[in-house]
Amino acid sequence: MIRRSVLIGTGSALPSRAVSNAEMARLVDTSDDWIVERTGIRNRHIAGEGETTATLATAAARAALAAAGVPGESIDLIILATCTPDQTFPASATIVQDAIGANGCIAFDVAAVCSGFLYAVGVADSMLRTGMASRALVIGAETMSRILDWEDRTTCVLFGDGAGAVVLEARDVAEDGPGLLATKLHADGAHNQLLYVDGGPSTTGTAGKIRMKGREVFRHAVVNLADVLTEALAEVGLTSADVDWVVPHQANQRILDATARKLGLAPEKVVVTVDQHANTSAASVPLALDTAVRDGRIKPGDLVILEAMGGGFTWGASLLRV
Repeated sequence: MIRRSVLIGTGSALPSRAVSNAEMARLVDTSDDWIVERTGIRNRHIAGEGETTATLATAAARAALAAAGVPGESIDLIILATCTPDQTFPASATIVQDAIGANGCIAFDVAAVCSGFLYAVGVADSMLRTGMASRALVIGAETMSRILDWEDRTTCVLFGDGAGAVVLEARDVAEDGPGLLATKLHADGAHNQLLYVDGGPSTTGTAGKIRMKGREVFRHAVVNLADVLTEALAEVGLTSADVDWVVPHQANQRILDATARKLGLAPEKVVVTVDQHANTSAASVPLALDTAVRDGRIKPGDLVILEAMGGGFTWGASLLRV
């Protein structure tokens, strides 16, 4: 038997307002054809009054807890991945903690932008396997619309808001049993200026806006994601042929297609939600995972690989047997 972090529930939440490409075209100089051709995005959800990163995270957390069939007070670790917290401090994870009745447990935020959920999963897995916690709630939640420059058509059409969550539980399982098999994480601060926010408490005293050099980000993303997927599989002696499903960061359909081609993966093995959710940063992987679990594509026993790359640059992958 081996100690592993086992997935026992998933959940997600989206703001009530859906915004189509046609509506975006009324806000900035763009078109549905231009957006779809370059990104694959058709819709995104935008947070309204009273909807925040923490409220979306709480809704996703409650859905994951319900799917797992466990109460909030049974959670002893909460990690919330976000780059758009409700407050500079305290951590938005503590707002979720109070809302679900898990007061007193470990709770903190992780900031690794689009790779944040993978970073949070890696940290949670380490803490579960070493006995620091026994049941974890890992969330990715963002309100990216709050840091968009709505006059910059190259970025404002790309992002959306949302949240996704998973419940992980430490269990002793057989070697071929369920659980997280490997997580590989990386960062390279040399590329800070390719994808960043031009503000912060210590510099401008403001939240700032997203700035991106799309062509360069695309090039790095395809190489880094293919490499880290291969690295995670090699850790446990597997190849892409063994994978049932890839759940990627939903940034751009062209990145998803190029990465799949580079790895020799069939397109039908890739879970795609970018068309409806756009890029929700740290929320995109758990949102897509929950979608595929709930519609029956991902089933018990499936080998699933999660991957993401974001500003920093940060990137990573997690290999999971459901």
